[in-house]
Amino acid sequence: MKITKAVIPAAGFGTRVLPATKNIPKEMFPIVDKPTIQYIVEEAVAAGITDILIITNRGKGLIEDHFDRSPELEQILEKGGKTDFLKVVREISDLANISFIRQKEMKGLGHAVLKAKSFVGNEPFAVLFGDGVIVSETPCIKQLIDAYGEFGEGVLGVKKVPAEDIHKYGSLKVENLHDNVFKCTDMKEKPKTPEEVLSLYSILDRCVLPPEIFDILEKTKPGVGGEIQLTDAMREIAVSKGMTAVEFEGKRYDMGNKFGILQAQIEVGLQHPETKDQLKAYIKDLAATL
Repeated sequence: MKITKAVIPAAGFGTRVLPATKNIPKEMFPIVDKPTIQYIVEEAVAAGITDILIITNRGKGLIEDHFDRSPELEQILEKGGKTDFLKVVREISDLANISFIRQKEMKGLGHAVLKAKSFVGNEPFAVLFGDGVIVSETPCIKQLIDAYGEFGEGVLGVKKVPAEDIHKYGSLKVENLHDNVFKCTDMKEKPKTPEEVLSLYSILDRCVLPPEIFDILEKTKPGVGGEIQLTDAMREIAVSKGMTAVEFEGKRYDMGNKFGILQAQIEVGLQHPETKDQLKAYIKDLAATL
């Protein structure tokens, strides 16, 4: 089955980068000249996604405004003959069929995804976390969609994380199938002891889920942090049927993390045609003073 729908949870408070997120959603932090959320939407579109639901909450109207038309701005650009900028602005609102729903109560990622039940219907769908930008030659979510086509199971985008950081993530029990593809048969959300660690592989920002996840989420009780954890629902599928895990190709930037934001700005800036030469020269001069 072709996967055409994607869900982007973007309702978090962004507490790790306060005070910047007091009034500006972390999903709107710019990487050079585009906000974080636009990189994520463009990744989904490049993978063949046509319908996207972005889950927000109070105070995140800027995200909706960004993907809406801006007649006043377009008129100014048109009158000024700035056709290149006009084209860029108009293309944003035409990227995909984008809709929004609010998570009125902050009950966790699982609760947020459950809000997408009526949008998704009875078909598999992609999930792209709203603060994780992944730059890759083949769109990360397409790598997962391709694996779904091969195995017909839910797919997890995974990477190894440092042993000292695994307690911040979910730990997966995996068995290699071929190349960078694994079978996942168990998972543990934020393991507290070394004995609870199943491996250093963790889910990072991307997955493809079967529609049965919604029935499971409706019965999932609050877990770590008193929230409804998506990992707990996915674990039920992994244990009973198994899921596929893909160690995706690409560089991930955590835009809910101060250092991740700096990394993205610098590394993407070094690739951007309008900034790469000037930034490279600046970094070299700066390095000489360190």
